[in-house]
Amino acid sequence: MIDSLKNRVREKLMRQLREDGPYDPDLDDPRLVAVATDLDALESVADDDPLVEQLAERYLVF
Repeated sequence: MIDSLKNRVREKLMRQLREDGPYDPDLDDPRLVAVATDLDALESVADDDPLVEQLAERYLVF
């Protein structure tokens, strides 16, 4: 797998979801909802989309 910024952001978001427990859309945990929403948004954009860099900054991915 290529070590792109998008892949590093994806891994960070997935790790946060794993560490916080299973995501349940029926529960109203704003943090988990935000992380899951950001992960969905990340999956829908290209590697060079500005959203990738915005999420990297938000989640402190270097």
